[in-house]
Amino acid sequence: MAAPRLQVSYAPADTLPQQLADPQVLAVLGFGTDAPVLDDPRWLRVPLEPLQGPPCIEVWRAAAPVSHGRDDGVAWATDDRLLFGALEVDEGEEGIEAATARAYSRLVAFVGASQMPRMLRIWNYLDAITLGDGDEERYRRFCVGRVAGMGGMDTSSLPAATAIGRCDGQRRLQVYWLAAREPGTPLENPRQVSAYRYPRQYGPQPPSFARAMLPPADGAMPLLLSGTAAIVGHASQHCGSVSAQLDETLANIDSLVEAARRLQPSLPATLGSGSALKVYVREPGDAATVAAQLDARLGPSVPRLLLHAHVCRRELLIEIDGVHGATATAKA
Repeated sequence: MAAPRLQVSYAPADTLPQQLADPQVLAVLGFGTDAPVLDDPRWLRVPLEPLQGPPCIEVWRAAAPVSHGRDDGVAWATDDRLLFGALEVDEGEEGIEAATARAYSRLVAFVGASQMPRMLRIWNYLDAITLGDGDEERYRRFCVGRVAGMGGMDTSSLPAATAIGRCDGQRRLQVYWLAAREPGTPLENPRQVSAYRYPRQYGPQPPSFARAMLPPADGAMPLLLSGTAAIVGHASQHCGSVSAQLDETLANIDSLVEAARRLQPSLPATLGSGSALKVYVREPGDAATVAAQLDARLGPSVPRLLLHAHVCRRELLIEIDGVHGATATAKA
Protein backbone atom coordinates (compact mmCIF):
# COMPACT_ATOMS: atom_id res chain seq x y z
CA MET A 1 0.00 0.00 0.00
CA ALA A 2 1.28 3.48 -0.91
CA ALA A 3 2.48 5.82 1.81
CA PRO A 4 0.04 8.43 3.15
CA ARG A 5 0.17 11.90 1.67
CA LEU A 6 -1.54 15.07 2.84
CA GLN A 7 -1.48 18.55 1.39
CA VAL A 8 -3.19 21.39 3.26
CA SER A 9 -3.87 24.58 1.35
CA TYR A 10 -6.12 27.64 1.24
CA ALA A 11 -8.18 28.40 -1.84
CA PRO A 12 -10.78 31.00 -2.84
CA ALA A 13 -14.21 30.13 -1.51
CA ASP A 14 -15.73 30.23 -4.98
CA THR A 15 -13.61 27.20 -5.96
CA LEU A 16 -15.58 24.98 -3.56
CA PRO A 17 -17.45 23.06 -6.32
CA GLN A 18 -14.17 22.24 -8.06
CA GLN A 19 -12.54 21.15 -4.81
CA LEU A 20 -15.36 18.77 -3.92
CA ALA A 21 -15.33 17.39 -7.48
CA ASP A 22 -11.71 16.30 -7.00
CA PRO A 23 -11.78 12.60 -6.00
CA GLN A 24 -8.62 13.02 -3.92
CA VAL A 25 -9.99 15.78 -1.67
CA LEU A 26 -10.24 14.40 1.87
CA ALA A 27 -11.85 17.44 3.53
CA VAL A 28 -12.77 21.07 2.92
CA LEU A 29 -13.35 23.57 5.73
CA GLY A 30 -15.32 26.80 5.31
CA PHE A 31 -15.32 29.57 7.89
CA GLY A 32 -17.96 31.97 9.15
CA THR A 33 -21.71 32.39 8.87
CA ASP A 34 -21.49 33.02 5.13
CA ALA A 35 -20.10 29.53 4.50
CA PRO A 36 -22.79 27.34 2.91
CA VAL A 37 -24.50 24.35 4.48
CA LEU A 38 -23.82 21.23 2.37
CA ASP A 39 -24.52 17.52 2.70
CA ASP A 40 -21.10 16.32 1.52
CA PRO A 41 -19.40 14.62 4.52
CA ARG A 42 -16.06 16.07 3.42
CA TRP A 43 -17.38 19.61 3.92
CA LEU A 44 -17.22 21.17 7.39
CA ARG A 45 -18.67 24.59 8.16
CA VAL A 46 -16.67 26.16 11.01
CA PRO A 47 -18.47 29.11 12.68
CA LEU A 48 -15.38 31.26 13.23
CA GLU A 49 -15.62 34.56 11.39
CA PRO A 50 -12.75 35.55 9.05
CA LEU A 51 -11.22 38.90 9.97
CA GLN A 52 -9.39 39.88 6.79
CA GLY A 53 -9.20 39.16 3.11
CA PRO A 54 -11.58 37.51 0.64
CA PRO A 55 -13.44 34.35 1.71
CA CYS A 56 -11.20 31.28 1.73
CA ILE A 57 -11.59 27.56 2.27
CA GLU A 58 -9.09 25.09 3.71
CA VAL A 59 -8.51 22.06 1.50
CA TRP A 60 -7.02 18.71 2.55
CA ARG A 61 -5.85 16.65 -0.41
CA ALA A 62 -4.90 12.98 -0.03
CA ALA A 63 -2.86 10.52 -2.11
CA ALA A 64 -5.66 8.48 -3.65
CA PRO A 65 -9.39 8.59 -4.42
CA VAL A 66 -11.49 9.14 -1.32
CA SER A 67 -14.60 7.35 -0.10
CA HIS A 68 -16.89 9.10 2.38
CA GLY A 69 -20.10 8.83 4.33
CA ARG A 70 -21.88 9.34 7.66
CA ASP A 71 -22.24 6.80 10.47
CA ASP A 72 -23.97 7.44 13.79
CA GLY A 73 -23.58 11.20 13.44
CA VAL A 74 -19.91 11.03 12.39
CA ALA A 75 -19.01 12.50 9.01
CA TRP A 76 -15.96 10.73 7.57
CA ALA A 77 -13.73 10.47 4.53
CA THR A 78 -10.77 8.20 3.83
CA ASP A 79 -8.28 7.27 1.12
CA ASP A 80 -7.50 4.05 3.07
CA ARG A 81 -4.36 5.67 4.46
CA LEU A 82 -5.75 8.71 6.27
CA LEU A 83 -9.12 9.29 7.94
CA PHE A 84 -10.91 12.62 8.32
CA GLY A 85 -13.77 12.65 10.80
CA ALA A 86 -16.09 15.25 12.32
CA LEU A 87 -18.94 15.31 14.78
CA GLU A 88 -21.00 17.88 16.64
CA VAL A 89 -22.72 17.50 20.00
CA ASP A 90 -25.30 19.86 21.45
CA GLU A 91 -24.63 20.63 25.10
CA GLY A 92 -28.31 20.87 25.98
CA GLU A 93 -28.84 20.78 29.73
CA GLU A 94 -25.92 18.46 30.44
CA GLY A 95 -23.22 21.12 30.00
CA ILE A 96 -19.85 21.15 28.31
CA GLU A 97 -18.18 18.46 30.45
CA ALA A 98 -20.76 15.77 29.78
CA ALA A 99 -21.12 16.80 26.12
CA THR A 100 -17.35 16.54 25.67
CA ALA A 101 -17.21 13.12 27.32
CA ARG A 102 -19.99 11.95 25.01
CA ALA A 103 -18.27 13.38 21.92
CA TYR A 104 -14.91 11.83 22.75
CA SER A 105 -16.43 8.48 23.58
CA ARG A 106 -17.97 8.42 20.11
CA LEU A 107 -14.73 9.62 18.52
CA VAL A 108 -12.63 6.95 20.25
CA ALA A 109 -15.08 4.19 19.36
CA PHE A 110 -15.33 5.28 15.73
CA VAL A 111 -11.59 5.63 15.17
CA GLY A 112 -10.81 2.47 17.11
CA ALA A 113 -13.16 0.44 14.91
CA SER A 114 -11.65 1.83 11.71
CA GLN A 115 -8.58 0.75 9.79
CA MET A 116 -6.96 4.10 10.67
CA PRO A 117 -6.83 3.89 14.48
CA ARG A 118 -3.86 6.17 15.12
CA MET A 119 -4.91 9.70 16.10
CA LEU A 120 -2.66 12.43 14.72
CA ARG A 121 -4.56 15.69 15.15
CA ILE A 122 -7.82 16.94 16.76
CA TRP A 123 -9.54 20.35 16.64
CA ASN A 124 -12.15 21.36 19.24
CA TYR A 125 -14.37 24.45 18.92
CA LEU A 126 -16.76 25.43 21.72
CA ASP A 127 -18.63 28.58 22.61
CA ALA A 128 -17.64 30.84 25.52
CA ILE A 129 -14.50 28.86 26.33
CA THR A 130 -13.42 30.99 29.31
CA LEU A 131 -16.85 31.59 30.84
CA GLY A 132 -17.06 30.63 34.51
CA ASP A 133 -14.82 31.08 37.52
CA GLY A 134 -12.12 28.80 38.89
CA ASP A 135 -12.67 25.12 38.24
CA GLU A 136 -16.11 25.88 36.80
CA GLU A 137 -14.59 27.62 33.79
CA ARG A 138 -15.87 25.98 30.63
CA TYR A 139 -12.43 25.11 29.29
CA ARG A 140 -11.52 23.36 32.53
CA ARG A 141 -14.73 21.33 32.41
CA PHE A 142 -14.00 20.52 28.76
CA CYS A 143 -10.58 19.16 29.79
CA VAL A 144 -12.21 16.90 32.40
CA GLY A 145 -14.77 15.64 29.90
CA ARG A 146 -12.17 15.02 27.22
CA VAL A 147 -10.13 12.63 29.38
CA ALA A 148 -13.30 10.90 30.60
CA GLY A 149 -14.38 10.30 27.02
CA MET A 150 -10.92 9.10 26.04
CA GLY A 151 -10.99 6.55 28.82
CA GLY A 152 -7.87 7.99 30.46
CA MET A 153 -4.76 9.77 29.27
CA ASP A 154 -1.80 7.92 27.76
CA THR A 155 0.71 10.76 27.50
CA SER A 156 2.95 8.77 25.14
CA SER A 157 0.36 8.79 22.36
CA LEU A 158 -1.55 12.05 22.75
CA PRO A 159 -2.37 13.75 19.43
CA ALA A 160 -1.67 17.32 18.51
CA ALA A 161 -4.73 19.46 19.22
CA THR A 162 -6.44 22.82 19.28
CA ALA A 163 -9.21 23.96 21.66
CA ILE A 164 -10.59 27.35 20.69
CA GLY A 165 -13.58 29.40 21.75
CA ARG A 166 -16.27 30.33 19.27
CA CYS A 167 -18.11 33.63 19.66
CA ASP A 168 -21.49 32.67 18.21
CA GLY A 169 -23.48 31.91 21.37
CA GLN A 170 -24.31 28.39 20.17
CA ARG A 171 -23.64 25.76 22.84
CA ARG A 172 -22.62 23.10 20.37
CA LEU A 173 -19.26 21.34 20.59
CA GLN A 174 -17.60 20.77 17.22
CA VAL A 175 -14.77 18.23 16.95
CA TYR A 176 -12.87 17.15 13.85
CA TRP A 177 -9.76 15.05 13.43
CA LEU A 178 -7.13 13.34 11.31
CA ALA A 179 -6.13 9.71 11.93
CA ALA A 180 -3.85 7.28 10.12
CA ARG A 181 -2.96 3.60 9.83
CA GLU A 182 0.45 4.16 11.40
CA PRO A 183 1.29 6.32 14.43
CA GLY A 184 3.03 9.65 14.27
CA THR A 185 5.61 10.96 16.73
CA PRO A 186 4.28 13.41 19.37
CA LEU A 187 6.58 16.37 20.00
CA GLU A 188 7.00 18.74 22.93
CA ASN A 189 8.39 22.26 23.01
CA PRO A 190 11.65 22.78 24.98
CA ARG A 191 10.43 26.28 25.88
CA GLN A 192 7.23 25.01 27.51
CA VAL A 193 6.05 22.62 30.17
CA SER A 194 4.12 19.82 28.50
CA ALA A 195 0.42 20.71 28.71
CA TYR A 196 -0.39 17.35 30.33
CA ARG A 197 2.04 18.26 33.14
CA TYR A 198 0.55 21.66 33.97
CA PRO A 199 0.27 22.34 37.71
CA ARG A 200 -3.06 22.24 39.55
CA GLN A 201 -3.57 26.01 39.24
CA TYR A 202 -4.82 25.44 35.68
CA GLY A 203 -7.59 23.09 36.67
CA PRO A 204 -8.38 19.62 38.01
CA GLN A 205 -7.39 17.95 34.73
CA PRO A 206 -4.39 19.10 32.68
CA PRO A 207 -4.97 19.63 28.96
CA SER A 208 -4.47 16.42 26.98
CA PHE A 209 -2.45 17.06 23.84
CA ALA A 210 1.05 17.06 22.36
CA ARG A 211 2.53 20.35 21.16
CA ALA A 212 2.99 18.99 17.62
CA MET A 213 2.89 15.73 15.70
CA LEU A 214 5.40 14.41 13.21
CA PRO A 215 3.36 12.26 10.83
CA PRO A 216 4.12 8.60 10.08
CA ALA A 217 7.71 8.24 8.91
CA ASP A 218 6.89 6.69 5.53
CA GLY A 219 4.45 9.42 4.50
CA ALA A 220 4.61 12.69 2.58
CA MET A 221 2.87 14.83 5.15
CA PRO A 222 3.55 18.12 6.97
CA LEU A 223 4.40 18.68 10.61
CA LEU A 224 1.08 19.17 12.45
CA LEU A 225 1.29 22.13 14.84
CA SER A 226 -1.03 22.30 17.84
CA GLY A 227 -2.63 25.54 18.96
CA THR A 228 0.35 27.62 20.09
CA ALA A 229 0.27 30.80 22.18
CA ALA A 230 2.51 33.09 24.23
CA ILE A 231 3.24 30.62 27.02
CA VAL A 232 6.75 30.02 28.34
CA GLY A 233 7.12 27.28 30.91
CA HIS A 234 3.46 27.15 31.89
CA ALA A 235 2.91 30.91 32.34
CA SER A 236 1.23 33.34 29.95
CA GLN A 237 3.48 36.14 28.75
CA HIS A 238 3.04 39.81 27.75
CA CYS A 239 -0.49 40.30 29.08
CA GLY A 240 -2.16 43.21 27.32
CA SER A 241 0.14 43.30 24.26
CA VAL A 242 -1.03 41.41 21.19
CA SER A 243 2.16 42.39 19.37
CA ALA A 244 4.47 40.95 22.02
CA GLN A 245 2.28 37.85 22.33
CA LEU A 246 2.50 37.29 18.58
CA ASP A 247 6.30 37.48 18.72
CA GLU A 248 6.36 34.98 21.60
CA THR A 249 3.96 32.67 19.76
CA LEU A 250 6.16 32.67 16.67
CA ALA A 251 9.19 31.96 18.87
CA ASN A 252 7.35 28.90 20.21
CA ILE A 253 6.54 27.74 16.68
CA ASP A 254 10.19 28.18 15.68
CA SER A 255 11.18 26.09 18.69
CA LEU A 256 8.76 23.33 17.68
CA VAL A 257 10.08 23.32 14.11
CA GLU A 258 13.63 23.07 15.44
CA ALA A 259 12.64 20.13 17.67
CA ALA A 260 10.96 18.42 14.72
CA ARG A 261 14.02 18.88 12.49
CA ARG A 262 16.16 16.96 14.96
CA LEU A 263 14.08 13.92 14.03
CA GLN A 264 13.30 14.90 10.45
CA PRO A 265 16.09 17.13 9.07
CA SER A 266 14.36 17.44 5.68
CA LEU A 267 11.76 19.79 7.18
CA PRO A 268 12.35 23.43 6.18
CA ALA A 269 14.02 25.40 8.97
CA THR A 270 11.61 28.33 8.71
CA LEU A 271 7.96 28.90 7.88
CA GLY A 272 7.39 29.41 4.17
CA SER A 273 5.12 28.55 1.26
CA GLY A 274 4.91 24.98 2.55
CA SER A 275 3.29 26.19 5.77
CA ALA A 276 -0.38 27.04 6.29
CA LEU A 277 -1.45 28.85 9.46
CA LYS A 278 -4.76 29.60 11.17
CA VAL A 279 -4.37 32.68 13.36
CA TYR A 280 -7.02 33.00 16.09
CA VAL A 281 -7.44 36.61 17.27
CA ARG A 282 -9.47 37.49 20.37
CA GLU A 283 -10.20 41.14 19.57
CA PRO A 284 -11.28 41.96 15.99
CA GLY A 285 -9.76 45.41 16.43
CA ASP A 286 -6.33 43.76 16.64
CA ALA A 287 -6.61 42.13 13.22
CA ALA A 288 -4.83 44.90 11.28
CA THR A 289 -1.95 44.96 13.78
CA VAL A 290 -1.60 41.18 13.65
CA ALA A 291 -1.76 41.11 9.84
CA ALA A 292 0.88 43.81 9.48
CA GLN A 293 3.18 42.10 11.97
CA LEU A 294 2.81 38.75 10.22
CA ASP A 295 3.60 40.43 6.89
CA ALA A 296 6.75 41.92 8.40
CA ARG A 297 7.85 38.71 10.14
CA LEU A 298 6.85 36.07 7.61
CA GLY A 299 6.44 37.89 4.32
CA PRO A 300 3.69 37.16 1.82
CA SER A 301 4.76 33.57 1.07
CA VAL A 302 3.24 31.98 4.21
CA PRO A 303 -0.48 31.24 3.66
CA ARG A 304 -2.65 32.17 6.64
CA LEU A 305 -6.19 32.84 7.77
CA LEU A 306 -7.14 35.33 10.50
CA LEU A 307 -10.18 34.18 12.47
CA HIS A 308 -12.14 35.76 15.33
CA ALA A 309 -11.92 33.39 18.30
CA HIS A 310 -11.18 33.25 22.01
CA VAL A 311 -8.10 31.50 23.36
CA CYS A 312 -8.45 29.16 26.35
CA ARG A 313 -6.87 31.67 28.77
CA ARG A 314 -8.51 35.07 29.15
CA GLU A 315 -5.21 36.94 29.08
CA LEU A 316 -4.11 35.40 25.78
CA LEU A 317 -4.98 37.51 22.77
CA ILE A 318 -3.76 35.26 19.98
CA GLU A 319 -3.13 31.62 19.13
CA ILE A 320 -1.78 29.98 15.97
CA ASP A 321 -2.02 26.45 14.65
CA GLY A 322 -1.29 24.92 11.26
CA VAL A 323 0.99 22.72 9.23
CA HIS A 324 4.58 23.05 8.09
CA GLY A 325 6.69 21.36 5.49
CA ALA A 326 4.44 20.26 2.61
CA THR A 327 3.36 22.00 -0.56
CA ALA A 328 0.55 24.43 0.21
CA THR A 329 -0.48 25.35 -3.30
CA ALA A 330 -4.19 24.87 -3.90
CA LYS A 331 -5.71 23.42 -7.03
CA ALA A 332 -8.11 26.06 -8.32
